[in-house]
Amino acid sequence: MALVIGLGAVALAACGGETTTDSPAAKPAGEVNVYSGRHYDSDAEIYAAFTKETGIKVNTIEAGGDSLIERIAQEGEASPADIFITADAGILWRAEERDVFRSIDNPTLESRVPPQYRHPEDKWFGLSKRARIVIYNKEMGLPEGLETYADLADPAYRGMVCVRSSSNIYNQSLLASRIAHFGSEAAEEWARGVVANFARKPQGNDTSQIEAVAAGLCRLGIVNSYYTARFIGSDNEKNAAIGEKFVLFFPDQDGNGAHVNISGAGVTKYAPNPENAEKLLEFLLRDETQKAFASGNNEYPVVPGVEARGPIAAYSDFKADALPVSALGENQAEAVRIFDRVGWQ
Repeated sequence: MALVIGLGAVALAACGGETTTDSPAAKPAGEVNVYSGRHYDSDAEIYAAFTKETGIKVNTIEAGGDSLIERIAQEGEASPADIFITADAGILWRAEERDVFRSIDNPTLESRVPPQYRHPEDKWFGLSKRARIVIYNKEMGLPEGLETYADLADPAYRGMVCVRSSSNIYNQSLLASRIAHFGSEAAEEWARGVVANFARKPQGNDTSQIEAVAAGLCRLGIVNSYYTARFIGSDNEKNAAIGEKFVLFFPDQDGNGAHVNISGAGVTKYAPNPENAEKLLEFLLRDETQKAFASGNNEYPVVPGVEARGPIAAYSDFKADALPVSALGENQAEAVRIFDRVGWQ
C-alpha cells in the first residue's frame, strides 16, 4: 500500500527484525526506539516519512504485546524503548500495571485524542479504533429481534453463535465493557447465555469466524470490524467471494452503541529519547497520518473529523460506545474469572 502524507513517496530501508529509516535530506536529530505490537508495512512507511521530515531515526522491534511488556519490564532502567505501541486497551492496561509508562503533559496530544480514548493521567493515547461487531450469514439473514449484544444471550438464538476463545483479549475487553456498564452479575448472566448459544466450541481467530459464517456453519459471528474489511472488496477472488456471503451488524445503536477498542501507545518510563517519542506521537495523530495509520489495518482514525479510508469507510456511520476504554483494562481480571465460571473456553 503506497502512503502519501504530504511528504511525497518515501523509501524504506529495512533489515531483519529492526527497521531504520534514513534520508539524504535528514538532519542529525537523534533517534526514537519503538516497541510495537503492530506488524504492518504501512507503519514502516509512516516512520520513514517521519524521519524524512524530522531527521529523527526510527528503530523498531516488533513482537506480541505481552512479550514486549515483559521485555521492557526485564530491561528496567536500561531499556532502550521510548514508545510502546499495542493493539488493545486491555494490553495497554497490562503495560500500565507493569509500570511501563510515564505520564506526559502534552497539550497537542490531549487536544487530538478524545478523553475516552486516552489514559486518565495521559500515560497512553489511542491512535486508531475498531468496533467489535456481529456479522451474519447473508442467505440466512439477521435473526428476527436481534438488536443488541444482550440479545446474543437470548435462547431464541441457540446454536447460532461463532466466536473465538475467552483467552483472546478482544473478547475479554468486550465482556469488561459489559461489567463496566451493567455490573458483574449481569455480565456473567450474559456470558452464560452466549455460551449456551454457541454453534461450536470456540476456535481460531476472527478470520475463522468470518469463514464459518460465510460457509453457513453458524448464522452469527462476533468479530472485530477490521477483519471484515480484509474480505469486502478484496482483490483476492476467494476472499472477495467470502465477503459477499456475510453482512456487518453494529449492535446497540439505540442504546450504548457498538463496543469500541483502540490501538494505542505511550512513552515509556525510562525512555532515553522522550522528546523524540512525543514528536512521533504528535506525528501519528496528524490528520493525514491518521488516515494512513488507521487504514493500514482497516481501522478508524481516533481523531474526530478524520475520515476512514478503504473498505471500512463504507461502515463508518455508526454510534460508538462512549465508555472510556481504560475501563476495559480495569475490569479485565473479573472478565477472565467470569469466562472461567461460565465455561467459555
